[in-house]
Parts: sequence; structure tokens; C-alpha cells
Amino acid sequence: MKLDMDGDNVDSDGSDTALPNLRRFKDSVHDYMPFGPEICKIIDTPQLQRLRNIKQLGTSYYVWPSASHNRFEHSLGVAYLCQLLAEHLQKSQPGLGITNRDIICVTIAGLCHDLGHGPFSHVWDARFIPFAMPNTTWKHEDASEMMFDALIANNNIDMNPDDVTFIKALIAGEPKRCRNHEEKPFLFEIVSNKRNGLDVDKFDYIARDTHAIGQRVNLSLSRLIHSARVIDNQICYDIKDANQVYELCYTRFSLHKNIYSHKTARAIEYMVVDALMSAEPHMNFAADIFKPQKFLYLTDDIRARIESSESEELAEARAIFHRIATRDLYHRVDWKVFDWDYRDILNEHFTPEKIVRAAKTWAATNPDAPLFENDDELVDALEPRHVIVDTSKMHYGMQDRNPLHSVSFYSKHHPDRCGHAEPGDISTLMPEKFAEVLLRIYTRDTRFGRLIQKGYNELLSEMPNVPIASPTSSRAVSPVHGPAPTPPDTEGSPPPSPPRPRRTFSRVPSTASAFGDGRVGLPPNGFAVVPARPPHSTGSPSKSRKPASKRSREDVKVAGQGAWTSGSPSGKKRKT
Repeated sequence: MKLDMDGDNVDSDGSDTALPNLRRFKDSVHDYMPFGPEICKIIDTPQLQRLRNIKQLGTSYYVWPSASHNRFEHSLGVAYLCQLLAEHLQKSQPGLGITNRDIICVTIAGLCHDLGHGPFSHVWDARFIPFAMPNTTWKHEDASEMMFDALIANNNIDMNPDDVTFIKALIAGEPKRCRNHEEKPFLFEIVSNKRNGLDVDKFDYIARDTHAIGQRVNLSLSRLIHSARVIDNQICYDIKDANQVYELCYTRFSLHKNIYSHKTARAIEYMVVDALMSAEPHMNFAADIFKPQKFLYLTDDIRARIESSESEELAEARAIFHRIATRDLYHRVDWKVFDWDYRDILNEHFTPEKIVRAAKTWAATNPDAPLFENDDELVDALEPRHVIVDTSKMHYGMQDRNPLHSVSFYSKHHPDRCGHAEPGDISTLMPEKFAEVLLRIYTRDTRFGRLIQKGYNELLSEMPNVPIASPTSSRAVSPVHGPAPTPPDTEGSPPPSPPRPRRTFSRVPSTASAFGDGRVGLPPNGFAVVPARPPHSTGSPSKSRKPASKRSREDVKVAGQGAWTSGSPSGKKRKT
């Protein structure tokens, strides 16, 4: 099957006439999405159809029941926006020399960019694989290339090798990979923009995810696409659409903070990982990431495979999935939001081992402090495997920098000159900071919640002092009406920001002055205090369970920890 990469079946004027093979896919976000036969040949393959069985939002679906959309429809949406943007640039700027072959390759890249996602989407590559295969640097982008090669080979699709290389380079956003054929640099900003993160992948998932959860946003993707213009080999936007660009970046941050990193969704993520880690030694599915034929069947269905099994070796994994089904979830004990500058030390300062050690030290020095029933036994039974330390880095897309500083704009008075926008060109009501780190402490066993919180607060009171960067008051940028700047390299990370003055953490002077050894001592989270005795509440299903149901899970081994939760109290009194 040879693909017509010259696009003989595509009208040069973009009209829908004389296209007998055109197929239109009805979409809840973009309405009808038309694709020609070249794209449909890719869609109608097992590798692409596999994405129907992978939820786009992973475990967030357990919190938002309407977020049931999958990677398949997202991939179609990205392909459609790729096609729309490439065609817009072709028509509005004929001098760019965009060919129908370019449009088809960009559209296929958008269609296939997520072929490598595993079960539960990012839970697989961001959490499970690093635990299951700690010595591998595998990313889902690697599997996307592997599955694209399998798609071409196993479906008898005849494609020029240069086109295959071009498409894979577009997926990676790396133009230097096209060594044998010089491609247009700005095309690499459509699917995976390494310069500023503004690409149609982000356009689609923000629009699709907000639509699925019922969250209204003030975004117009069609306006952004028709605002796009290529200047100096980079995609720029009209300065009057700068607020739309900012809104897109803010919505990305909002989704990460409120949806993708929701406390319950994250708790279920850890439960899924524990279940998969328990099943992995017996099912050996982690290594399938390197086998395209095996990877083809590695989808969210893996949960059903485990639950339907009667194997004794999978009893622990089944028990964890049963806890998810009955809403008997891991419990968030405490949380705190930290400045971005703390991102490198949080995982060193807060570890399960340190929290347990601090908790037992606190219990020894406070022997009369009430915990829960059988509190003496709880102190002895507490182990690091009961504690989960979770850190989430959240930002507007460019880490701690203002994302608008990485976007080039033009004006209608100078449509062929681009530059960066100053605050006065957009708004003076910009946030002081654009990144933060959310630290959360979870427990696999709710019996230990208050004790773990005590240990965490002890460590929090000894938090090391970290210099905090002052916000950037101004930055030297090229004005819109001035000379066009030299476009930065589109490969790799964006260039670093200029050095900024540093200051010490001065927002907690009462605790900062309490230590003389470099500790800053942060106060505990007053909204997360666990009462000394559990209140009578129906707010959490796990708290309303009978003791027998709780006891039944105490004999379940915590996956990946190599030990069993004690099924009976030790009977020891804590030492004073």
C-alpha cells in the first residue's frame, strides 16, 4: 500500500469538493474533522486503534466520571489541528513553500505522537516503569517511534524512508534528526514545540480535557491558529492575541494542579502502581515496552486481566484493585505548597524512612499524647512502607519563567517583524511567580495517619533554609517594532533566563530566626490537622467501614516493599 505523499487527492484551495475519498470524523470538540485517504490508511491500523483502550486522563477518570475520553480521539484531534495549522500557513504565506507532502507528514506526526502510551497513560511511563525497570531511560516517546515503525512495516505501507525519518523527527521536535533532507524548521514547532511549548498537542488536550470535565475556559483555538505566522523560521502570534496565549498557559497550570494531580487521582495512581508491581514478577509485562507486537495489547485492559485471574500469585494485586473498586483508598495525610526553589531538596529532606524515624522520636518524647486506639501498638508497627512522599512540580509551561517571554509576537503594522512582549504591552496584572512544588504525604494504611503526620511536621519544623529567587522586574527583549531577534535553536531546552538576584526566605521571620544552623522551620498546615480521635463522619467511605473489612486488608502485602503488614498488634508499649 503506497501512500500518496504528494497529496494528489488534496485540493490546493482546501475545499471539500472533488474529494470522493474524504472521511469526516465527528468530534465533540472540533465538530467534523476531515481526513484524506493518506491519513485514513494510518488511522485504520491496529497500532492506532489500540489507543481506543487507553484513557486520556488515566486515574483522573475515577474522580471525574465524564473524563472517559481516550488517546485515540485525542490523536485524531491533534492530527486535525496539525492539518489546519499547516494549511493555514500554506495559504496565508505562500512564500514559505509548504508542500502537500509537508502537510501530510505533519498530520501523520500529530496522529501518531501518542502511539507509545502504556496503560493508564502517564502512570505507566512516569511511575510504574521507573520502579519496575529502574535502570532504563525509556520514555513513551521512544515507544511511539517503535510503534510507528511497526505500523509502517506490519500494514504494508510503502513510505519513503526520508518521510519516515521526517515524521519521527516531527514527533520528537528535533529537526537535526533529518540529516539527509533539509526540512523547514518551523514545521517542528507544530506537533512538539521545544522552544516555548505552544503546539497543537497542547491545544487539543487542554480543549478536550476541559470539555470532558465540564470546565469552561475562555480559549479560542481557531483564533490562535489563524493568528499564527512564520517569521524568522519560528511560529509567532499577533500581539493582540497575547492574552489568549497567556490563558492557554494558565489553563495548563490549572489542569495540572486541579485535575491531573488531584489528591484522589494521585492516591489511585499509587495503588495502580502497587498492583502492577505486585503482578509484574508473575506476568512479566514491563519488558513488553520493547516488543511492538506485545506492546500492541498492553492497554488499560491489564486491570481486567489481573482481576479475572484466579492465580494465587496475583491475589495481592487483585486485593489492591478491589480496594479501588470499593473506594478504600490510600489516604492523604498532609500537604504543603513550596516555592519552586525548594524542588531539589524536598525529596531529600522528606523520605518515608525519615518520617517514620521522626514519628517514633516524637512518640517517645510525648508518651501521653493521644493518637488512636491501640496507639502504643501503632508506634511499633509503623514502617517506611506505610508512607508515600509525593512531589508535583507545577508551572505555566516554562518552569519558573513567564511563558510569554518565550513567545514571539508581531503586529499588523509590522507583520514581518517579531519580538517579545513587555508587561505594558499585555497587562501589568501578571503573577509574581510561575511555578511551585506541591508536597503531599500519603499512607497506605489509614491507622497510621496521625502518627505519620506528626513525623512529617517534625521534619517540616527543621526545613533547611533555601535562598528564594526574587521575581524578575524587567527583561531585555526586542520590541515588536524593533529589529527581528535571532531565532533560538529549536532543539533541546529553551535558553536559560538571565541570572537573577537571590534573597533568603523571609516570609516566615518568626521561624527563620529560631534556628542558627541554616534551618528555616516552616509551620504545619493548619487545614490538615488530624484529630486525636477519629470523628464520626460519613465523608469518607473508608472511615465508615466495619473493623473486619479493615482487618482483612492488613494481611495484604504492600507491593514493591518486600514486607507484609502485620495482621496482629505486637503488644509492645512504646518506650519513653
